[in-house]
Amino acid sequence: MNIAIGSDHAGFVYKKEISTWLSNNGYTVSDFGTDSIESTDYPDYAHALSEDIENQNSEYGILICGSGNGVCMTANKHKGVRAALSWNAQIAYLTRLHNNANVICIPARFVALELAIEMIEVFLSTKFEAGRHQRRIDKIPI
Repeated sequence: MNIAIGSDHAGFVYKKEISTWLSNNGYTVSDFGTDSIESTDYPDYAHALSEDIENQNSEYGILICGSGNGVCMTANKHKGVRAALSWNAQIAYLTRLHNNANVICIPARFVALELAIEMIEVFLSTKFEAGRHQRRIDKIPI
């Protein structure tokens, strides 16, 4: 399974660690940057990753910034992207189960790396429940 990952400077260290974890667990990783802790603009990386999801090159995406909000708002501007801000494993689970999210957004300044990896593991292993939830998802696009 191909996983897209991207971050701004605030998420760079987590992105490196999470990319290694993904590779070690059999995932193919497409890295959309950034490549350092130097200040940068999160939309650049969120847009690039979201286009990858839109084009169905990657099944899921992981975006990381300081609060998780900037990358989440940016990603959700893309058709076919359902990005969800997660701050614990239960939220990550529900974003997949009920919302069929395909991008998880992580607030690096507010969750420990170990929790971020746990959330990703839950996110990637949870199947969408569909049923009544599909009806609701169908109402999201404008």
